[in-house]
Amino acid sequence: MASKSKAKGNRFEHECVAKLKELGFKSVVRAWGSNGLALGHTEDVDILADDIKIQCKVRKTTPKWLELGNCDMVLYKQDRGEIFVIQKLEDAVNGRKTK
Repeated sequence: MASKSKAKGNRFEHECVAKLKELGFKSVVRAWGSNGLALGHTEDVDILADDIKIQCKVRKTTPKWLELGNCDMVLYKQDRGEIFVIQKLEDAVNGRKTK
């Protein structure tokens, strides 16, 4: 039997697959065993959605600094690293702010 955290991760990946399909992605595939090697990519790829490589992470709580608050997105980076964005999935896919 899988650990509770592994089972929680699997459920979240399946939820993400369903949501991405609902949002209009044509091809959404979850890597068997959460291992991107099964899809011909690196191990950290959990889902392939129309050639977009996605890694899924679920945590009990979100760090306060990652929460959107009243904003549409959060930009963050590691020292001397690249800049990343956090926003609602629907906003990212639709390219607009949802109500």
